[in-house]
Amino acid sequence: MIPVTDRQIRKLVRAALFAALCAIMTMVIQLPSPMQGYVNLGDCAVLLSAWVLGPWYGGAAAGAGSMLADLLSGYAHYAPGTLVVKFAMAASAGVLFSLLRRCTRHTLTAQGVSGLIGEAVMVLGYFAYACLWLGKGWAAAASVPGNILQGIIGLTAALAIYPVLNRGKALSHL
Repeated sequence: MIPVTDRQIRKLVRAALFAALCAIMTMVIQLPSPMQGYVNLGDCAVLLSAWVLGPWYGGAAAGAGSMLADLLSGYAHYAPGTLVVKFAMAASAGVLFSLLRRCTRHTLTAQGVSGLIGEAVMVLGYFAYACLWLGKGWAAAASVPGNILQGIIGLTAALAIYPVLNRGKALSHL
């Protein structure tokens, strides 16, 4: 049996909390979109999970929590795509955040750039999923403006919330 450290347990607990946060923030405020989806605050939690937990734990939390929200909200046909897209979004944002923060020493710059790239991954990922997997073809492009709006809202909210989490070290005691 492989011994589990306290640090690993704490990281898993944080990931579970962020998965729940992703699901809740996705489900609480849902503004319907014309393309069978909805605009929500889930991207805020996805980016926060990437910045706080790093790419792998943050990606797992973001993908699982966001997929759970789709399953519980009646959008099960989006659940597989959401798992992959939100994982990729958080993983790319998490990798870029840690690299940029080391290079620039400016957390806000690292957040902004990594968040923009992560949101671009989300927009392109959902377009590809709807286009190829759901069979919508080029009609899937109609969802792009709503996803861009969701990305802007999510990034703006995450940029506002992260300093509060980081300043108070709100998650450090877990």
